[in-house]
Amino acid sequence: MGRGKIEIKRIENANSRQVTFSKRRAGLLKKAKELAILCDAEVAVIIFSNTGKLFEFSSSGMKKTFSRYNKCLQGSTEMALVEHKAEKQVCKEADNLKDEVAKLQMKQLQLLGKNLTSVSLKELEVLEQQLSEGLSSVKEKKEQLLMEQLEQSRLQEQRVMLENETLRRQVEELRGFFPSTDHLVRSYLEYYPVERKNSLMSHNIRGPDVTCACNLEKGDSDTTLYLGLPSDHHKRKKPERESHSNDSESQ
Repeated sequence: MGRGKIEIKRIENANSRQVTFSKRRAGLLKKAKELAILCDAEVAVIIFSNTGKLFEFSSSGMKKTFSRYNKCLQGSTEMALVEHKAEKQVCKEADNLKDEVAKLQMKQLQLLGKNLTSVSLKELEVLEQQLSEGLSSVKEKKEQLLMEQLEQSRLQEQRVMLENETLRRQVEELRGFFPSTDHLVRSYLEYYPVERKNSLMSHNIRGPDVTCACNLEKGDSDTTLYLGLPSDHHKRKKPERESHSNDSESQ
């Protein structure tokens, strides 16, 4: 069975209290010594009994440990003072910033033409001057932006014109590879001229795919361009000649 939990309270019996003190004091000093050895720590223990008797243990000497302890206390006190001073400085700066923000907000309202009840004539003149300068700056900035936009538009227009000119040249170059149809027709007519009226001859011009027939009827010149095979035109032409012959005989 394990030991029962002991209630932590003052032992009323003096003998029992003395026995418990002796046992626990020895255990406490033993634990302090073990802690100093195992962890390489500087340990000091001071114990006064209820009768005023002193019991102590120090791994590095009680005076040395006390001196170090006092230095730490002094440093802690100074550190606390420094922290307190820094805290006061921060609070002061925060108050100053709050006042500055309030002033700036008041200035903003005045620039908007509000909260002018407590403003003097001189302050109003200064405010008017500031507004005039601000308005001039705004106008200058606006004009600058407009000029920049106009310049960008001009450059864009130049780029578009250059692109159009380039496209036009490309179109002209492509046209050079394909001769004009009108030019071919004029050259053909110059090489094979059409007969005037009252001519007794009709010309049959045969090409690979083109046949031209010229007929003179009733004093009018009729020029017809037939597209097709030469045999088709020959078949059409033969009846026409026969009709001309019949007309001549009847006259």
